[in-house]
Parts: sequence; C-alpha cells; structure tokens
Amino acid sequence: MQGVLTGFAVIAVMIGVGYVLGRRGSLGGQGGEVLTRLAFQVATPALLFTTLARADLSVVFSSRLLVTALSTAAAGGVFVVVGAVRRWGVGRTTIGALCSGYVNSGNLGIPIAAYVLGDASLVAPVLLFQQIVVSPVALTVLDLSGTGDRLPLWQRALTPLRNPIAVGALSGVLVSASGVRVPGPVMEPLTLIADMSVPAVLLAFGIALHGSGTPGRGDDRPLVLLSVALKSLGQPLAAWTLATTAFDLHGARLLDVVVTSALPAAQNLFTYASRYRVGESLAQQSILLSTLLSVPVLVGVAAWLG
Repeated sequence: MQGVLTGFAVIAVMIGVGYVLGRRGSLGGQGGEVLTRLAFQVATPALLFTTLARADLSVVFSSRLLVTALSTAAAGGVFVVVGAVRRWGVGRTTIGALCSGYVNSGNLGIPIAAYVLGDASLVAPVLLFQQIVVSPVALTVLDLSGTGDRLPLWQRALTPLRNPIAVGALSGVLVSASGVRVPGPVMEPLTLIADMSVPAVLLAFGIALHGSGTPGRGDDRPLVLLSVALKSLGQPLAAWTLATTAFDLHGARLLDVVVTSALPAAQNLFTYASRYRVGESLAQQSILLSTLLSVPVLVGVAAWLG
C-alpha cells in the first residue's frame, strides 16, 4: 500500500513542478516542446538501451508476459475497432489504443513493483514487451500515417530503424542477447543521459497542463472516456480473467500481472503524441484521468489479492 502512495507522490510532485514552470513561463514559450524533443530523441532511447542491455531476456517467455501481451491487445483492440467504426483517423486511433493498454511500467511501475510486489524486476516483462513490440509497431504506424503510400516499400520496412526510441530498445536487446558487457566508460555517460528521461517527460507533461481544459471535455471526450475505461478497468479485468482461467495463476503471480495491468497510461505517450502532433489533447487527458483513477484501482487490487 505504501508503495502505491509513494509512486504517485513522486509523479505528482514532478508534474506539479512542471505546471509551476509553465505557469510562470520560466522555460519560455518553447520549454515544454524542447523537453519533449530531448526525451524522445536522446534521453528515452538511452534509458531503454541501458535498461534492456542489462535485462534477463528469459522473461520474454514467461506466462506473465503472455497475460500482459493478451490483455494489452484486448484493450487496444477494442479501441481500434471502435475508432475504425467511428472514423476517428489512424493517428488519433493509434494514440487512443496506446492510452488504453500501454502501462506506466517505468517511473510508476518500478517503485510499485518494488514496494507492493517486493521485486522491482517483476515489471521487466511489461517493459520489454512494450518497448520491443508495442512501441515500434505503434510508432511505425504513426510514421506511415503521415506520409501515406508515397514511401517505397523498402523505406516502410526500415521505418522502425529511423525512430530513436525503437533503435534504443532494439539495441539494448541485441546487447543483452549477445552477452556483451558494455564498458563502464560507455555505459556511465549513457546512464547519466538516461536519468533525464523520466524528469523531462513529467516536467513537459506538467508544463502542458497549464492552460489546458478540464479533462474529459471537448471534442476528444468520447475517445478519452473510452481509453480511460479500457485502461483503468478493462485491461486489469482482462488480465485477471486470462490469468485465472487460461494460465491458472494464483497468489503472488496473479497479483503481479493484475497490478501491472492496472497501472495507468504511461507519460511517454504524451511524448509520442507531441512528437507526431496528433492526439495531444487525447493523450494528455487520458494519462491524467487514468493516473487519478488508478489510485483506488491499485489500492483495491492490492487489498483484494495481496
């Protein structure tokens, strides 16, 4: 219980600092955009590389990962179907689908895994799946949606390799799989750069909140409410159903997968939306509302299954 409250307190403080910076104009009119670019182009790729280069890739084959993958696909798939029927557009539907199933496995998932589940490494399967599979696929869709069919086939195939976040994640996986130990003089500066990722994302998110409207209102309201409902309730319910019926998970293992599925939408989704200039309001509102709703959900899950 303390881990849940501690994790949210850290996030709230960082976002609050960003909001104050935005309100006072301390970083100028382009401060939030610069932080977003810093996170997307440099800091987050470094974070993914340094994290995944040291990861145990055997977790990829765990039952926990299968539950995570299927529950993510279920939540995101529902949003994609509704988006296609309602004709919300490829870009907005992609961002909405991410907000429906892409969990905050980093700056919130790690402390919660450490304090609630007793082992921070338990969030590794989620981190690996999201960064190796979900992010490259989603960012490729966003890349291609902006250029249409004008790209030659060979350029479409290489689209993930032009995305710095995908490159950082895939490079880390290759290093881990090869067993190569990255020398300290190389890893240490990368680690320093990686340490900027989470603060930059949270500060940029807080800056963007200044002057924004009340969450759940405006033209994106249907998309926001659907994504928040799927993220806060649909995904953890799908994870619990799959874990207990298809994979026969009980006790601590069941708690692990349900808690990680109940985490709110990740802040870096706002970075993606800002980078591609699509669904920014949708991402911002969905992240904020799912973060607020995840507090009682996570507390309830911990009390019920813990």
